[in-house]
Amino acid sequence: MTGQRTLENNRMLTRLSIVAVAMFGFGFALVPFYDHICRALGVNSMVEKGELPANTQVDLTRKVTIELDANAHGMPWRFQPTVRHLEVHPGELVHVEYEVANVRDTPVTGQAVVSYGPSRAGGFVRKLECFCFTQQTLAAGEARRMPVSFVLDAGLPADINTFTLSYTFFEVAGRS
Repeated sequence: MTGQRTLENNRMLTRLSIVAVAMFGFGFALVPFYDHICRALGVNSMVEKGELPANTQVDLTRKVTIELDANAHGMPWRFQPTVRHLEVHPGELVHVEYEVANVRDTPVTGQAVVSYGPSRAGGFVRKLECFCFTQQTLAAGEARRMPVSFVLDAGLPADINTFTLSYTFFEVAGRS
């Protein structure tokens, strides 16, 4: 009887070990799977910087107004752009800065998510440097300026003369 029970226990241990290894492998497979879905849907990719557009000529015949917006969703941060709007030529390299300050008396970590209005304009913004690429941790009372560098692709549809570039910071739980 004990020999039968030992055999059953060994079989159960083998099955549970296989399930544990499969779950561990599945967890690792989710990261690239998530990244591929985000790329396919054009959703915020936090792992890859934009590339320079193939045609980097500046279109001096046209100007586009970019409105800058900043939000700290439920966070103890003051977050705002240093300028509220600017006019750029498509193809021109643009540098802007955002000011952020942690008003809490403890460190806080946040991740910025970008959105565009109209949303179809987002496909024509090639970010080269952005604080949204990584999580940001601010010490208690710390303030800093964070840069964003991008090129507005010259292929931007002619009917888009103004668009909004908006960043929203969300607190990263467990990272403070």
